[in-house]
Amino acid sequence: MANVRIIKRGEVYQYQFEIAPVNGTRKYINKSGFRTKAEAIEAGNVAYTEYINAGKPFKESKLSYSDYLDYWLDNYCKNNLKYNTVEAYKTLINKYIKPKIGKYKISSLTSVALNNFITEIVNEHNFSREYFKNLLKVLKGSFREATNLYGIIKYNPTLTIRLPKTDKVEESIKHLYTQEEIDKILERFKENNTFICAFLTSCFTGMRTGEVFALTWEDIDLENGIISIKHNVYDKAKDKFGRWYIGSTKTITGTRKIFIGETLKTALINFKKYQEETKRLYGRDYKYYHVEEVKNEYGKVVENRIVINKNNIEYENINLVFTKRDGTYVGTDLIRYPFKVIHEELGIKKCRFYDLRGTYATKVLNNGTEIKDVANLLGHRNIETTENYYIRSIEDNRRLAVNEFDSKNTTEVIKNVIEFQIKEGETI
Repeated sequence: MANVRIIKRGEVYQYQFEIAPVNGTRKYINKSGFRTKAEAIEAGNVAYTEYINAGKPFKESKLSYSDYLDYWLDNYCKNNLKYNTVEAYKTLINKYIKPKIGKYKISSLTSVALNNFITEIVNEHNFSREYFKNLLKVLKGSFREATNLYGIIKYNPTLTIRLPKTDKVEESIKHLYTQEEIDKILERFKENNTFICAFLTSCFTGMRTGEVFALTWEDIDLENGIISIKHNVYDKAKDKFGRWYIGSTKTITGTRKIFIGETLKTALINFKKYQEETKRLYGRDYKYYHVEEVKNEYGKVVENRIVINKNNIEYENINLVFTKRDGTYVGTDLIRYPFKVIHEELGIKKCRFYDLRGTYATKVLNNGTEIKDVANLLGHRNIETTENYYIRSIEDNRRLAVNEFDSKNTTEVIKNVIEFQIKEGETI
């Protein structure tokens, strides 16, 4: 190490290096008594490394990257990231990272080795670029914390790694619904009031799937035509209490208020009346739910689980909008069977409920709405998600965009199916 000077003092050796001046006077750290020059060099290098790390001894970690990733997941990810993000990271780590580079010491992995790894993965698999970006996030995040938070390594080798350019043509899995397809779906499920109303809510707002099924009646201001999006639902491994949890929105800007047009407003008003009537018909057999705070398996993060009420116990109910006829809440599973029918019976292949969001955005944009307002409606964190910049949206523009979309996309089929009436003679 060039900053360490070795001096022979009689029969022994001494190391010396300059440190920061104090009161304008040059200062040094030195130590003598080493039998050989090699011993002095080694000790001097260790002392200098300790000095530049503010007095903290630095020892090269012999930890494997695999073991470090387990530590990182348990101590950083599980206490700072959302459950679904942690689960996605675990999948990437176990399927791709550990098998290829997990056996190496974390301190021995260089930027060259990591660039080779990511290039090899991209060449081997025909995934979307977004999928590869998530893999890159795991690498960069794990090494960033190893360097800056835990001090396991001195230098972050992921600072220079990038995804390689590729000539692969990505097959888009996004589906843009035509109005004919939407009417076809609504006609097929016109007897399934809950699915119809949930479908139209996404269709006319562009809300994320988890946001739709997290809605409570308290979130919807039917008088003023405003939905307050505050939550997202997600599922975990089922236990005796259920598997559905309600948490914050995907991003900070995901928490937002959106205007709704007359079509969706009418649908929601009629669906609420329908739900109240089914509650009356089912009586004591109708199912109600409440929210319980639980510590997740990671130990620190408190989550809110949706739990069915027990008999003879008073709860503060959560008034979920999209439940089955008898009040049963199944989260996003509500759309599982309908979409199987949509794919197999109606022949609308490779479409998802989530694609209603992209369809909404495309239609609003094509109607002449400013890109900044589209981003605001969708709750994107950065406008580059919809375009490459972000500009503050104006409330009147957003309301105008919603009303324009509503007027152009309401059909006779939609008007008919949103009445949500109890059929004459219908029994439980």
